[in-house]
Amino acid sequence: MHAVGGRRTGRMSEAQPKTAEDLFRFLDELGIEHQTKRHQPVFTVAESVALRDEIPGGHTKNLFLKDKKDNYFLLTVEEHATVDLKTIHQTIGAASKVSFGKPEKLMEYLGVIPGAVTAFGAINDTSGRVKFILDEGLMEFDTINCHPLSNDQTTSIAAKDMLRFMEATGHEPLVLKVTA
Repeated sequence: MHAVGGRRTGRMSEAQPKTAEDLFRFLDELGIEHQTKRHQPVFTVAESVALRDEIPGGHTKNLFLKDKKDNYFLLTVEEHATVDLKTIHQTIGAASKVSFGKPEKLMEYLGVIPGAVTAFGAINDTSGRVKFILDEGLMEFDTINCHPLSNDQTTSIAAKDMLRFMEATGHEPLVLKVTA
């Protein structure tokens, strides 16, 4: 809903997900340096490998997971890392073994579609439904590269600034060793 002159308009009952431009404005407000490169939409790590020479730093793979109690997690790891989905629940504090979250919940909580999943989705998780976990190995890179809420761009920021961004969205990201 939008407030107009003290009253609400009935445009939509849910807030619209933030866009890449909203994200860039937020990063600017925080004083976080960022660079973005436009490219063809990519949906998988394999498709995005061609961009590696043009964009230095750690490139990400994101796993949107849920446990049986409907607790949601976003694991952000280096693109070639392996995550053992049979045992990861013990590391991340899930109530049970995990499975992949449904695309509807991905859009509802993070404001993105499959193929555009990103740690930057924290900007859309205003109700704090998702626990964000950044892999230790990824955080060793000086620069981290993520989609800025759409898969036709890649945004680069410093690893330490990713933590600042998360905290500014009201999330306390966990930096854990979640990869094999």
